[in-house]
Amino acid sequence: MNLRADIAADIAARDRAFGDVVNVIGPVPARRPAPVDERFSSLIRSITHQLLATSAAQTIHTRVVAACGDTVSIESVLRAGPETLRGAGLSRTKAAAMLDLAAHSRDGRVNLAAHGRMSDEAIITEVTAVHGVGPWTAQMYLMHTLGRRDVWPIGDFGVRHGWSLLHDLKELITERELRARGERFTGVRSDVAWYCWQAVHLHRVNQ
Repeated sequence: MNLRADIAADIAARDRAFGDVVNVIGPVPARRPAPVDERFSSLIRSITHQLLATSAAQTIHTRVVAACGDTVSIESVLRAGPETLRGAGLSRTKAAAMLDLAAHSRDGRVNLAAHGRMSDEAIITEVTAVHGVGPWTAQMYLMHTLGRRDVWPIGDFGVRHGWSLLHDLKELITERELRARGERFTGVRSDVAWYCWQAVHLHRVNQ
């Protein structure tokens, strides 16, 4: 077995509630850190997606990319400015967050090149110092851009929903309870979260 399949089997062994989704979906995804020059644009994308349904976020993000001249970079975001970004469909708060992220990245307060060597906690502290960027955005960055395997986004509705479906709970699990339940998966919590998202997808497909 390869590493991805081993992790999937380990998750199912730690909690049998994940057995069916692991069998249907298969191994966990590969997780590799993105190159440094892709990290800023991925954070911008995560800001767009904050508190939005996926389809709406994708539509707005396409407009944000266009507003940045089809290339999202520190310079293109700063050049676009608040009114152009808001014209793409962003809220005032999200436009301000993107501009503040660009300013932090330009002067090194957010040191994208160093993130591969930093701990999860240090990166979260650094990224959430940007106005309008919360823990969820930092966690998505850790999981999807830096390829970290032990991120546990208890504030993500999809993760809470998927966990509740898998464990046949009558009510949505609370963040506090999900934090505690995740302890048994230390080391692979990003992949547990991913299976929770897959459980929601399967539930919708099968309805």
